[in-house]
Amino acid sequence: MKIVTLLENTSRRPGLTPARGLSLYVETARRKVLFDMGPDASFLENARALGIDLAAVDTAVLSHGHSDHGGGLAAFCAVNGKAKIHLRREALGAYYAVLPGQEPNYIGLPETEGLAERFVFTGDQEDLGDGLTLFSGVEDDRALRAVAPKLQEKTGAGFRPDGFAHEQHLLVEEGGRAALLAGCGHLGIVNTLRAAERRLGRRPGVVFGGFHLFELAPGAPEAEALVNATAAELAKGTTVYYTGHCTGDWAYGRLREVLGDRMRAMDCGAWAEL
Repeated sequence: MKIVTLLENTSRRPGLTPARGLSLYVETARRKVLFDMGPDASFLENARALGIDLAAVDTAVLSHGHSDHGGGLAAFCAVNGKAKIHLRREALGAYYAVLPGQEPNYIGLPETEGLAERFVFTGDQEDLGDGLTLFSGVEDDRALRAVAPKLQEKTGAGFRPDGFAHEQHLLVEEGGRAALLAGCGHLGIVNTLRAAERRLGRRPGVVFGGFHLFELAPGAPEAEALVNATAAELAKGTTVYYTGHCTGDWAYGRLREVLGDRMRAMDCGAWAEL
């Protein structure tokens, strides 16, 4: 199996355009999968530069209903007319960043009119065949994730904290090897990893995704405690982690101090082969 970062916030490879968002490509012997589509069409150009034909993708997954992961939905559908897009029904909700004294900022998906026939709404666990499994319903140990009060959902009764019912994750298994793809890990990468381990019966060999630690205040006691607990948990076993996007430079540096080369940058063009 091969996993390639098509788009991420950073790029150290000439010819690849970074953007604040995420898009990953997974190829196994039987399947070609697109996981997230970034904020716009930039991932398409990066895929071409990397020699990846997205018209050949047979399965697409949207990790959650934020525009930095699903802004390129229409662009993908324009170049690929066959792949179904697997998403939580809740991903179509109205999601906002709400800060005191500021107008709420819409961060949900762009208009999806005309794409509905491509959507497949998923449950708490879905077997997509050929070793592909989608899951949500991660147990939320709040001590193991960075609480983000600004992330909210607008309902008929007003704004409420986002419970991330719209978030899902992908497990890929092939030849006895396993990978976990997590878009942002809003409920905590440790909580997500534990949920994957319960389903696999072991830890995956590799993880790609954001850890949503970028808003932590370096030196703050609660931030130090969370990063230390995360590092201690990720250090167990032999899993290799590719992360970036919403992880943050400070948290990434601290995690790498503990995990060494098992913690790697998930910038544009980063790839792993299992």
